Amino acid sequence: MRKIVTFLMQGDALALSADALALSADALALLANALALSADALALSADALALLADALALSADALALQGIAKFNSLRINEMLY
Repeated sequence: MRKIVTFLMQGDALALSADALALSADALALLANALALSADALALSADALALLADALALSADALALQGIAKFNSLRINEMLY
């Protein structure tokens, strides 16, 4: 009887080990997906920073053009009066 119980317990332990391995494989797959999503998020952040840099450069250009327009407007007013 003891041999049967021991055999059954070993079978249960093997089944639990198989379940644990399957769960570990699932966890590794989820980790791989999370890493891929993190890489995508980092790439999007880099793109967003590049767009922000472009926006700042355009804003600086717009301010320079506004200054030129103001200067030209003052010169035109001087010529008219």
